Amino acid sequence: MLFFRSEERVREWCRAQGYPMRPLVRMDQLWGLAEAWYATRLEPTSRRPQPSEMREIFAGLGLSSVFWDPQSDTFD
Repeated sequence: MLFFRSEERVREWCRAQGYPMRPLVRMDQLWGLAEAWYATRLEPTSRRPQPSEMREIFAGLGLSSVFWDPQSDTFD
């Protein structure tokens, strides 16, 4: 995971490294994702979210492109 000051800096870095742009995540989205994903990790019955639960978590954070579909084969 890389952190950048702005989307412009991401574009510059991707161009310089020859990498395509991927969807960006803001810090508030990242924090919300961590809270939702790991909320029950200390409980004995904790388990990884199922694909439908993952979609719900991502959608609730505004992460809705095909990139965030856990069962997708594309990263557009």
